[in-house]
Amino acid sequence: MGLSKMIWTNPSEFLRNERPLSPVMFFAPSVLQATARRFIDGFPGFVTYAVKSNPEEVVIQNLVAAGIRGFDVASPAEIALIRRLAPSADLHYNNPVRARHEIAYAVEMGVKSYSVDSRSELAKLIKIVPAEGTEISVRFKLPVAGAAYNFGAKFGATVERATELLSEVALHGFVSSLTFHPGTQCTDPMAWDAYLRAAAEICRNAGVTVRRLNVGGGFPSHRLNTELPQLDAIFALIRRVADEAFEGAPPALVCEPGRGLVAESFSLAACVKGLRDDEHVFLNDGTYGCMDELPITGIIDRVAVISPEGQRREGEARARVIFGPTCDSVDRLPGEVDLPGDLAEGDYVVFSGMGAYSTATNTRFNGFGEMSVATVMRLTV
Repeated sequence: MGLSKMIWTNPSEFLRNERPLSPVMFFAPSVLQATARRFIDGFPGFVTYAVKSNPEEVVIQNLVAAGIRGFDVASPAEIALIRRLAPSADLHYNNPVRARHEIAYAVEMGVKSYSVDSRSELAKLIKIVPAEGTEISVRFKLPVAGAAYNFGAKFGATVERATELLSEVALHGFVSSLTFHPGTQCTDPMAWDAYLRAAAEICRNAGVTVRRLNVGGGFPSHRLNTELPQLDAIFALIRRVADEAFEGAPPALVCEPGRGLVAESFSLAACVKGLRDDEHVFLNDGTYGCMDELPITGIIDRVAVISPEGQRREGEARARVIFGPTCDSVDRLPGEVDLPGDLAEGDYVVFSGMGAYSTATNTRFNGFGEMSVATVMRLTV
């Protein structure tokens, strides 16, 4: 993936002048930095970035410029990336299952914060990680709905197991903390309410005062025209409920947004390869490319169509099925998408809010997947 050196006014200007044959991601640094500052100013604690959502160097650099000082890393490669781009940043190694050589590498690289959700993984940490000054956050889960998909199916201890683990963490002299993740694209603030109150219960039952409480990621991005995420309401609820649940003395709060931080700063332009019998739209990008997660998380309907001349199509919208370019029949976007009736082959379909889990999951399956990144001053078309 190449990043253009020229800065364009907006996607329409680029498309009119360049008429690209491959998909293009448009990146607006100003949008990313503004979103980062919104989290820093609004969230009642320490804001870290989940690197997995978009590990592009230009993303990390702009987040650091905006004031992000912590990163949630899940692998030695991500640890090395952040140590190179932000040497003094705090690293939270919050993938709860790590090989012994991965833990040893993290210790060598000065990582001082880990998560755990099982006795077997805690035993690894106790054996390999020096206890003094090292934080271990016990990750727990609840059967809470309201997210696009449930992280608890893979990670997190039950409340009962988390209580036992927290006691053991404290017993071995580590800095004791708790962490949870309410699930990706969590639009219901009440999911955090349940988790915060459960965290306080775990602390009481374990008889441990935790140093920090990581309220996870899950902060939603703007995917649907009819559903605008209420980040400020989520921040306010977290502040209020943490104070209530811990009776006026809450631990220091941490969050680790990925999608919520980076999604809005990228848009994707995919070209119409074919319009089959004016019913099915075939694009030069799809679920094996930058739209990998759409069948899981749901469609993004914030879409505009731009002609090769850079003009926005304004015909009466019609619901259409969208397919990607590969010969695989599962390469299809979920449901149907409203597109202008005057859509034509060669037009560009521009999807907003595409910064998360797009460039990071793009593949070259079936010979497709080549893409570029263009820097723009603004993302409006």
